[in-house]
Amino acid sequence: MQPKESAKDIVLFGVNHKTAPVEVRERLALTEKECPVRLIFDSLPSCQEVVFLSTCNRVEIIAASSHPEKALQEIKAFCTDQSHLDPVSLSKCSYDHVGQSAIRHVFRVASSLDSMVVGEPQILGQLKDAYRMALKEGCSGQLLNKLMHKAFSVAKRIRTETRIASQAVSISYAAVALAKKIFGDLSGKKAMLIGAGEMAELAAQHLKTNGIEELVVANRTLERAVELAKALDGKAISLQELDDALIETDIVISSTGAPGVIIKKEQVKRIMRPRRHRLLFFIDIAVPRDIDPGVNDIDNVYLFDIDELKEVVEENKAERQKEAVKAERIIEAEVIKFQSWLRSLDVVPIIKGLQEKAELLRQRELARTLKNLKHLSEKDIKAIEKLTQSLVNKLLHDPIMFLKKGSEMDDTEQVLSMISRIFSLNGVGQTVSLEKYMENRGKRAKRATSSKDG
Repeated sequence: MQPKESAKDIVLFGVNHKTAPVEVRERLALTEKECPVRLIFDSLPSCQEVVFLSTCNRVEIIAASSHPEKALQEIKAFCTDQSHLDPVSLSKCSYDHVGQSAIRHVFRVASSLDSMVVGEPQILGQLKDAYRMALKEGCSGQLLNKLMHKAFSVAKRIRTETRIASQAVSISYAAVALAKKIFGDLSGKKAMLIGAGEMAELAAQHLKTNGIEELVVANRTLERAVELAKALDGKAISLQELDDALIETDIVISSTGAPGVIIKKEQVKRIMRPRRHRLLFFIDIAVPRDIDPGVNDIDNVYLFDIDELKEVVEENKAERQKEAVKAERIIEAEVIKFQSWLRSLDVVPIIKGLQEKAELLRQRELARTLKNLKHLSEKDIKAIEKLTQSLVNKLLHDPIMFLKKGSEMDDTEQVLSMISRIFSLNGVGQTVSLEKYMENRGKRAKRATSSKDG
């Protein structure tokens, strides 16, 4: 197989939850046993680098190519073949990006601005996994390495400089966020889970990660309570033991399928005295409600039901959207920087050639001059060497700075061609080092001494 030439631009093709139904995404999501990134890489001769991202919400091929438009055609043909969809159907539910647009898309994906839930952290981990697989299979190189690392740092910067991930946007997490507002620090607090609803279980898991000291699970069926308590590293009780448990509990999450109220106002009022009126926080996410709304009238007792939590979630989603505007500004600045770096890659060989040509001429002329100055000491020779190096560096400084700035212009190709012709940069030869000159000079001196002795 012929080695692939160096890539010059970024290309991206994909589908996501906004553009394609799940049955289309499933057809494009290659299985792990197929080693998808290697399969894709070997199928795309115009792509020098490939990263394959596949999640439940998106499937994307990110590539680096020296011929971006041709690469995009190959990617589309590959996806059509793999999905067994006709090209028209696939094009209707897919998107593609080249160059700056592709860079921007990758940064937005990494920062979760393109996710179903803006600010969710899972996509960053999934992108990192996709990149690791590409590295492992030798499918990622200079361009995608730089792009992925920059995407990760952009995502980190957005999480640091904005509050895009600080607002709870799920019922279970909103419940925990409210508990933190009421208690401040949850470490050392005790929580009780009543019932085995999925949202309540998720809330309990969030509580555990936020430092809850002890978790009690109460359920109508004790066997199910024991099973859930084991999974959550807590202890199980029956519903008949609720009163005693409430005395010791700080946070109660209730999610049973009971037809009516299971915790009444009078019941809570009774246990507040033995509790010494410590704060008690109820989260009722059951429908119909498990907890008597009247408990809110009791001092130091707080109750939130599912409708109130939904209001919090909607408010937080709106806040995330505001923060997303700040994030977009950060991304735009980083896209411009990355595009500038990408353009500078064309300048590097010319700068290197210019430096090599200048060094070649410097060393040739230095060697020719020193050949006729045999009376100079090593110290003198080194001083001349330093002088010539300094002159060359100073002379090259302005042209090199011009080239670096020129990489940001639209006519970069013409500028590079002009510099290459002016300095005749093709066919730069071997250099003659000072060390080599000194070595040869020493050999000549030895031969001269031997000749005299003879």
